[in-house]
Amino acid sequence: MKTIVVGGVAGGMSAATRLRRLAPEAEIIVFERGPEVSFANCGLPYYAGGVIEHRDDLLLQTPRSLRARFDLDVRVRTEVLAIDREQRRVRVRDLATGREYDETYDHLVLSPGAAPIVPDLPGVERALVLRSVTDADRLAAAVADGARSAVVVGGGFIGLEVAENLVHRGLAVSVVERDTQVMAPLDPEMAAPVHAELAANGVGVHLGRTVVKILTEAVELDDGRLLDADLVVLAIGVRPETGLAREAGLALGPRGGIEVDAGMRTSDPHIHAVGDAVEKTDRISGEPVLIPLANIANRQGRLAADAIAGRPVDLGGRTGTAIVRVFGLTVAMTGTNEKRLRAAGRGHRAIHTHPASHAGYYPGAQPMSAKLLYDAADGTILGAQIVGGDGVDKRIDVLATALYAGLRADELADLELAYAPPFGSAKDPVNMLGYIAENQLTGTERTLQWHEVNAALDDGAVLIDVRTPAEYAAGHLPGALNLPVDDLRERLAEVPDRELIVYCQVGLRGHTAVALLSGLGHNVRNLDGGYRTWTAGHHAQENAP
Repeated sequence: MKTIVVGGVAGGMSAATRLRRLAPEAEIIVFERGPEVSFANCGLPYYAGGVIEHRDDLLLQTPRSLRARFDLDVRVRTEVLAIDREQRRVRVRDLATGREYDETYDHLVLSPGAAPIVPDLPGVERALVLRSVTDADRLAAAVADGARSAVVVGGGFIGLEVAENLVHRGLAVSVVERDTQVMAPLDPEMAAPVHAELAANGVGVHLGRTVVKILTEAVELDDGRLLDADLVVLAIGVRPETGLAREAGLALGPRGGIEVDAGMRTSDPHIHAVGDAVEKTDRISGEPVLIPLANIANRQGRLAADAIAGRPVDLGGRTGTAIVRVFGLTVAMTGTNEKRLRAAGRGHRAIHTHPASHAGYYPGAQPMSAKLLYDAADGTILGAQIVGGDGVDKRIDVLATALYAGLRADELADLELAYAPPFGSAKDPVNMLGYIAENQLTGTERTLQWHEVNAALDDGAVLIDVRTPAEYAAGHLPGALNLPVDDLRERLAEVPDRELIVYCQVGLRGHTAVALLSGLGHNVRNLDGGYRTWTAGHHAQENAP
């Protein structure tokens, strides 16, 4: 059996090494167009920023090491030009010599990845991208050459990582994002803390704007403003590299990626495809999606090798679990967001909480903001987002696992999670989401979302702030009555006989007040996430272009 793998890094090398373990005698050739076949592409921004000091730390394997350990024939700087499906052969060019030749195969694995989007703009040739070690070398060299200012175009994962690392190198950095927020997978109220963190670290954030021209030492925005830019980094996104597949007549999916089945097979049963060039299935909606993440590419590569070796495989739907650091914040998400659920018309409920990373009485606890989305009919978890400090990573991983396993939101209350004061709370933030979901699903408590307040007020509802007078004086929802929860029993006569919206700082005291008032016959709802969530959402609306 002879297998050719086109493209290295996560997907391609996972396929090649897994296949070697399954088929010790197979002939396996890997063609890689670039100079490195296996490198840590997720570490590129941190190398450019000097956090990863040594370039060699990015290089995970070399052709020599892969030959020694796995007996793989790895040919770098070698481009596959065409696929002859009928003859089962590929046309190859050695980029160092220009020599072209043919290589036959029994099985072919395509792992071409995705290419950075480069818009057609005047002066765009001056802009840098960040996909390869060579790209990172160029960015690091530009910084070392004395760049003092930078504009990062795009406020997604790579854009914000690049922005942070350039700030660490002492540059004045601006981020230009055409959307009304950075980090599109987040809902607006969850993105608000990210905007604040960027501003606190001196990053200029220009939302709802596009770059129309790249000048010698600046960029011009669509509103005519000029931003200083000794260097420009494009982080707009990526497109799947499907040229080779398309020219070979392989089927492409509706999102523009290579179409594969659950076993990574393309429309040609002798050709598999993996990684960023391939369409995946969204575990929530069942629709085709593009998810350019390394862990999925690794998994697909392994499954493609299993399929070639004759093993049954089924990738299943993907949840798009991801995480990024933005200065002092950790930003993480899994599954879908509320924007997509509302656009699809899917009934859902949302929960916002603001817990601490571990027991509050133990020193060093850090705040986080969490959002859980679940199906309004059956409680199935649909998505989650967390923004904060320590502990965000382990909570999102628990929620991602629960989502993948098909747990209901209320079942989170029953998870037995590790607890000691330095690490968590007796009621872990994940458990608390389950308790709140249980209350909602059983009708124990009704809640209201931050973006539903105005409509409720228009219908005659009254706001009651159950925080302390000092908290109320520091800021409150317009028109709210201040009836502190600890005084509420003695001041029941002041409670209006109308629909009530109760809120506190984060929702907990509001829950206590709702229990009292509803037990006394009042029509009352608790503002989910309290004043903190409302403030984040309100600021997001106010600051949207």
